[in-house]
Amino acid sequence: MASSLPYNDVAMSRAGTVAIDVGGTFTDITFADAATGATWAAKTPSTPGDLSGGFITAVRKVLALAGRAPGDILHVFHGTTTATNAILEGKTPPTAVVTTAGFKYVLEIGRHDIPRHGNLYGWSKPARPVAPDRVLEVTERLDVGGAVLTPLDEAEARAVARQLAQLGVPAVAVVFLHAYANPAHERRMQAILQEEHPGVLVSLSSEVLPQFREFERTMATALNAAVMPPVSRYVSVLRDALDAEGVRAPLLIMKSDGGVTSAATCVRQPVQTVLSGPAAGVIGALSVAGTAGHRDIISIDVGGTSADICLVREGRPEITKEGMIGPFPLKLPMIDIHTIGAGGGSIAAVSAAGRLTVGPRSAGAEPGPVCYGRGGAEPTVTDAHLVLGRIPPALLGGELPLDGAAARAAIDARVGRRLGLGVEEAAAGIVEIIDNSMARAIRTVSVGRGHDPRRFALVAFGGAGPLHACRLAELLEIPTVIIPPRPGVLSTWGLLDTDMRATFVRTVGTAERHLGEGPAAARGVDVKPLEATWGELEAQARAWLDTEEIPRDRQRFERSADLRYEHQSFELTCPLGEGAVTTVRLTELTATFHAEHRRLYTYDLPDAPIELVNLRVTAIGALPRRRAPAAQAAGASHAMTDRRPVYFRGTGFVATPCYARGALASGMSFEGPAIVTQDDSAPLVAPGFRARVDDADNILLERSRG
Repeated sequence: MASSLPYNDVAMSRAGTVAIDVGGTFTDITFADAATGATWAAKTPSTPGDLSGGFITAVRKVLALAGRAPGDILHVFHGTTTATNAILEGKTPPTAVVTTAGFKYVLEIGRHDIPRHGNLYGWSKPARPVAPDRVLEVTERLDVGGAVLTPLDEAEARAVARQLAQLGVPAVAVVFLHAYANPAHERRMQAILQEEHPGVLVSLSSEVLPQFREFERTMATALNAAVMPPVSRYVSVLRDALDAEGVRAPLLIMKSDGGVTSAATCVRQPVQTVLSGPAAGVIGALSVAGTAGHRDIISIDVGGTSADICLVREGRPEITKEGMIGPFPLKLPMIDIHTIGAGGGSIAAVSAAGRLTVGPRSAGAEPGPVCYGRGGAEPTVTDAHLVLGRIPPALLGGELPLDGAAARAAIDARVGRRLGLGVEEAAAGIVEIIDNSMARAIRTVSVGRGHDPRRFALVAFGGAGPLHACRLAELLEIPTVIIPPRPGVLSTWGLLDTDMRATFVRTVGTAERHLGEGPAAARGVDVKPLEATWGELEAQARAWLDTEEIPRDRQRFERSADLRYEHQSFELTCPLGEGAVTTVRLTELTATFHAEHRRLYTYDLPDAPIELVNLRVTAIGALPRRRAPAAQAAGASHAMTDRRPVYFRGTGFVATPCYARGALASGMSFEGPAIVTQDDSAPLVAPGFRARVDDADNILLERSRG
């Protein structure tokens, strides 16, 4: 059970909340004062060998900045990539699947399709997270409604459990046919496994993804089992490290859908965290965009390893249930984020054919870019920016000095000479390639889905995002760029602005599935079975929030449903809102489905039969919000600190003014070229752009000429 969460004003006035995002290169942290809204932020290098090292270093650093003690922390919010990296890097421990007799090869068969960009003749099916020799069968059978056709053979179940114990398999996924309709057999199998194989971690499909489609349900449950051991160890190490520091606050983990959950729940369902860090960034971007008066945005979070892109319409990010983690489909609710291997640590190389490539390989935190002086030999985007004068000679407020000579030498030797270019030209080419890679990715989530990027504002953040923002705006003709006050740690702001969230789902029985056809499709439907199912899901949701110790007055439940036209092979999730279902509300739900289908696919079929496939309840537990800080006094009258030569396309080096971020006040404006200096990022205002500071301390960049 989670530690008690304080909600009263007296408790909130004592101290504050910490939010930590562990990235591939840097660990970002923010401490927010609960009473005043004042924040202190810091970055520290990540420690890939033991991520808790960078985590605790960051905690110590921000507490020192804020002048607080470990006991002053009320909550610890955390974005993690542990599950993601374990899956993508194939570093999960041996995992087994126990399934219904006759369904051994569900994972191996998969779906009869190939990825959109796959070669029809050359594509090879990726290796599954569990090989067939570790998929074991047990006699049992349920029908589609959950009625028992064949009882669970407990003798077989015990034999399988003993076999897995002898193999020493640390985690097992249990996926029985139609267990979403009746979890009894899966739960009994779990009990037998734990009796015969003490300490084994068990993942049940009836808990991970209780809905139909055997391949997707098996995949989600298997991936969940595969990452249970590394996530369990990671969370345990973090909890022990926090306790050793004297931090007794609850540890809350960001999920892929933009909500947070307790560490205990995360250990049971770690696959829910595969987009943990990027999801926090989107929530932070939404918050910042709202203060700047924008609801339609494209967010781009550029860190050391990757660029995470999300398109947001009308202030709400798209939640998809058709996501992918590497080559694997994952039908769990997650913010629709497009990630590419493009970041400050992306490595530049010249192929045998004489072609310059940048990424997706990354230098990461170890050894890092050449200029870090930690053993890196291959030039990166960060090295190119240093050669071009776009970042200062030291990062993290002077804590990380950079070796400019080493960066120049690496770019010259590995890129410039091979292409017959000078060092600056080679560095500019590296940056131009990564900019175009990011622009292509933004077109994928905008133009590729029928959206004109010129109608959106670009929110650029992460340590490297503000360096690339102006060029991306030029390439995509985006009129406005928003640079947050602390772009390098914006993901931690997103963590501070989130709530507890979980979705409970159940597939509808065949008797209740058909809604009829035409505008009055739902009028003849008996809503009692549907209301009963939604009520059961809501009871589960309430029980979860009670377990997480969320007060009843802070609990909220949103109902939704997955609908499709008859004979379609996919569904659309449509909101129903809160409260009991009625025939009128069900009719409104079908109208919403028609409208959503028309929005996404440009047409609808108003007279076609509609099927109700899955019912959903999303539980939301409101957490104390980060308060807006008190208004800051006007900045210094002379924000410009110095000038330094910066290289720009077409002009070469230009003596460029540098403005201290802390000295910029609301209403101030200046023309590019310019550099903004701060310890978590290095915003670049390119020639042809005008910068203005708004009332929320955001820098708004607008193109001052065509």
